[in-house]
Amino acid sequence: MADEEPEAKLWTQENIGPDLKNFPPPKVDFFQQRIIRKFHEIYYGSETDNPHTRTYRVSWMGYEMFKCPLDLWTYQEIITKQKPDLIIETGTYRGGSALYLASLCDLLGQGRVVTIDVDTSWTALLPRHPRITYLTGSSIDPAMFAQIADLAAGERTLVILDSDHRYDHVLAELRTYRSLVASGGYMIVEDTNVNGHPAFKKFGPGPWEAVSTFLGEDPDFYSDKSCERFLMTMNPNGFLRRR
Repeated sequence: MADEEPEAKLWTQENIGPDLKNFPPPKVDFFQQRIIRKFHEIYYGSETDNPHTRTYRVSWMGYEMFKCPLDLWTYQEIITKQKPDLIIETGTYRGGSALYLASLCDLLGQGRVVTIDVDTSWTALLPRHPRITYLTGSSIDPAMFAQIADLAAGERTLVILDSDHRYDHVLAELRTYRSLVASGGYMIVEDTNVNGHPAFKKFGPGPWEAVSTFLGEDPDFYSDKSCERFLMTMNPNGFLRRR
């Protein structure tokens, strides 16, 4: 009688590997930086392109989002190392990024996602997942933040800011959500690449400028450049870590 196949076991948290070290950012010279910048401009799309045809329109398990896959990989590394109990996402869109984050939580065997948006256009089409909670409203509304703060009480929290990208709104988010991030934790500001950094030069002051102001007034946070080691990121200078 042939030996029986060993029983297949589901992935559990015990399967996570030990290779969780921090990798340093690469050193690039001036000419390499020009190549990276040019690729970024091509990847993001010209300002005259239809935004719905740009290459950063990706999907996870059939649900759309506007992300760079290299950033999503960096999120995976951060979440695996930090094992947050709660991931707060401002800006839901069609729910693709919330589902991606919830899928990572599934693989880790812990964590949940709370995602916030003022737009209800996609509500009926959002992915339903037991680890995702959808909230409707402004991320900087005091009543909304009070609700979020209650959910985050005593939890290891990761914050991802991806809602209204105008300077005043992003700066208000940074000042509001900073209190939820513990020492060593992250508050990620997305789309700091707009307004010529290097994409979408006509955008006007936005996330990059808000981050610059915030870091100038709050020495508890710094930009973690190790999170930009894949050279292409939609969030340059935007991976903020608390000291």
